[in-house]
Amino acid sequence: MINADAAPNGHRAKAVADPVDDYLRHLCLTIDRVSRDAIWEAVEILLEACRARRRVYLFGNGGSAATASHMANDLNKQASLTGGPLFRAIALTDNVPLITAWSNDEGYAEAFARQLANHVEAGDVVVAISTSGNSANVLRALAVAREHGARSIGFTGGDGGALRGLVDCCVHVPCDDVGQQEDVHLVLNHAISTALRARLSAP
Repeated sequence: MINADAAPNGHRAKAVADPVDDYLRHLCLTIDRVSRDAIWEAVEILLEACRARRRVYLFGNGGSAATASHMANDLNKQASLTGGPLFRAIALTDNVPLITAWSNDEGYAEAFARQLANHVEAGDVVVAISTSGNSANVLRALAVAREHGARSIGFTGGDGGALRGLVDCCVHVPCDDVGQQEDVHLVLNHAISTALRARLSAP
C-alpha cells in the first residue's frame, strides 16, 4: 500500500496508482481464467508422447522463444523420472546458426518449418508458442507438422489468432497484454511439468 505524503500546503497529496500491484493483481485474474481442461488436455498429449518415446518439438519468437527453450529444459529434466519414461524434447529455438541460415536463404517464415521437416515423424508432438497466434514462421511449422502426422499444442493469447484453429489443443491466455501472456505461458510450463511428473510417478 502506498501512503500519501503530506503536500507542502498542508493537504495530503493524492495517492498515486501502484503499477506493480495492478500488474500482479491482473496477472492473478488472468491465470484464474485459463481453461484447466485445456491444460490437462496438453498434459495428456505430452504424456502419451513420452510413453510412446515420441519427440516433442517446441518453437516461438522473442519471449516465446525463451519459453520454448525453458519448456524443453523442464520436460527433459523436471518432468522426467530416473528409471522411468523420459521426454525427448527439442527446442527449435536453440540452434542459432541453423535459424539464421534458413532465414537468410529462404526467409524467416521458414526458420522452424525447415528444421522440423528434417526430423518430425507421425506421432511426434509440436508445441507452438505465439502470443498473437499469427507469427508466420510458427504457422508454417504447424503446417509441416500436420503434413507429417504430428500432433500439436498451441500456447497463445489475445483472440488466439490463426494458431487457435490449427492445433489439436489450444491453451489460450484470455488477456491482451503481451507481457502477461508470456508470464502465464511460463507458469503453464511449470504447471504442466509438475503434472507430468506426478502422473509418471503414480503407481
